[in-house]
Amino acid sequence: MAYEDKRITRMSAFFPPKRIHLVFALFFTFLVFTASSIVHADEQELSVSSVDELVAATQMDSERLVIRLSEGTYKLTKPLRLKSGTRLLGNSIDDTVITHSDRWRASAKSLPDPETRLDGMDTESYLIRLNDRAENIEIANVSLRGPHVHGAVFGMRPTQLHVHHVKIQDFMWSGLRTLGMSDSKVMDCEFVDAGGRWKRGGEPGEKGGISGGAMFLTWVKDCEIAHNRIRRTTSAKTRAHYGIKGRQGRRCRIHHNSIETNFSIEFPFEGDQDMEIDHNVLRGAVSIPKHAGGKVPQSGVTFHIHHNYLTTSYAIEFVRNGVEVDHNLFDFDVQQDGGNLISGFGKAGAQGPAKFHNNLVSNPGRGVIWINEPYEEFEIRNNHIITRTTATPRTEGLFALRSANQFSKLSIHNNIVRCIGQPRPLLRNESMYEANVADNLLVNVSDSHRFDTSHSQTAGLESPLRFACGVHGEFQIDQWIGKKSTGE
Repeated sequence: MAYEDKRITRMSAFFPPKRIHLVFALFFTFLVFTASSIVHADEQELSVSSVDELVAATQMDSERLVIRLSEGTYKLTKPLRLKSGTRLLGNSIDDTVITHSDRWRASAKSLPDPETRLDGMDTESYLIRLNDRAENIEIANVSLRGPHVHGAVFGMRPTQLHVHHVKIQDFMWSGLRTLGMSDSKVMDCEFVDAGGRWKRGGEPGEKGGISGGAMFLTWVKDCEIAHNRIRRTTSAKTRAHYGIKGRQGRRCRIHHNSIETNFSIEFPFEGDQDMEIDHNVLRGAVSIPKHAGGKVPQSGVTFHIHHNYLTTSYAIEFVRNGVEVDHNLFDFDVQQDGGNLISGFGKAGAQGPAKFHNNLVSNPGRGVIWINEPYEEFEIRNNHIITRTTATPRTEGLFALRSANQFSKLSIHNNIVRCIGQPRPLLRNESMYEANVADNLLVNVSDSHRFDTSHSQTAGLESPLRFACGVHGEFQIDQWIGKKSTGE
C-alpha cells in the first residue's frame, strides 16, 4: 500500500492536474479522429456541376460514394443509375433540379403498369433507376421533375433506401415506384401532381384517371413513411392519383403525412399485417379491401388506423379482418353527403374482427358503417357521433349490415349519437335489431325506443381527443376542432 502511495505521488508530480486533463483531451481527440477515419476511409466524395459530371460520378468504382450536386438544372437523356452505397445530395429543393431533356419522352403504352410483376413494366422510364437489390442509397435536397417520363425513382427490392427532403413533381404514373422495398424511409418530401397524367397509345396527356400514386409500393415491409406532403394542383378528373398506393404492406408505419388526393392511402387485395396509419391529415379515402376480409396475422392486427384527421365522408373502404379504427376525428361537410364512413361492396362473408372506438364523427353522409357482405365480429363502442341535416337530406339509418349476418357478434354500445335537425334511425335494416345494442346515449334518434339505454351515462369517449397530426404536427385536434397551427 505504501509503494502504491509513493507511485501515485511521483505520477502527480510529473503530471499535475492541468497537464493530466490536457493529455487525456489530446488522447480522446486522437481516438475520435482515428475512429472517424476508419468509418469513412472508403467513402469517396465528388462535387458535380453538369449533367455529364453527374452521370460520370455514378459510374465511379466506389462502395461508398457521395455525389454533391451544385445548384442548377440537370437534364438527363436516360435514367440515372444509382448503385449500393450512393448518396445523391443536392444543395436544396429550390435550386437543385434533376429532370429530363426535351429529347427524352417516355411512351405511355405500358401504362397502367402491371403492378405486381416486372413483365410488361417499363422500368427505364424513370429519372433515377436504382440497381436491383441496391442497399444504403440516400437521395436528398433535390427536386425531381417530369412531365414526360413515368416517374422520379424506380427500385427493385431496395433495402435501406432513404429518400428525404426531395420534391417530386409532375409525372405520368408514380413519383416513387418500388417492388420489394424493405427497411427504408421516405420522409420530409413533397409530392405535387406526381402521378395519373398519361394517355395510352399517344403523347402524355391529362387522361390517366385514378391510377398510379405519388408513392406506389408493391411488397413493402419494415418501412417508415412520415412528414410527407402529397397534393395535386388540378381537378380530380384531369390528374387524379393515389397518395400512397401499396400491394401488400407488412410492419410499416405511415404517420404525420398531409395527403390531399382523392384516395389518400390504398392497400388492397394482398395479405397485409401490422400496418400502422396514424397522425395523418387525410383529405381522401383509406382503401383496404380484401376478399372475405383476409387472414388475421398472429399479432391480430392487419391495420391500426388511429389519431388521424379525415375530411371526406367516403373515408374507409372495407372489408378487412383484424382492423382497429380508434381516436380519429372524422369531420365531414354536410354538403358532401354521398359516402358512408366505412363502406364494403363485396359479397363474400368475412369473419372479422374489427373495432371502431373512441372516434369523433361529425356529419356522416349516408351513414357511419355500410357493409354489403356478411361481416361477423364487429365492436362499435365509445364513439361520439353528431349528424346534421345534409344536402340531400339523408334519412337512412346510420349502421347497415346485411341480413345474412350473425348479429350476435355485432356490438354497438356506450356511444353518443346526436341528430341535430333531421332525425335518423340508428339501424338501417330490421334484422340488425338482433344485434347487441345497449347503453348508448341517443338524442333525436328515431328508433331509440327500441334499445336499452339504462346505463347511457357511461357513453362517449373514454378520454378527450387531443393530438397533433399532419406534417410535423401542423394540425392540432382539440375534440371537434381541427385547426392548423399558427407556429406561434
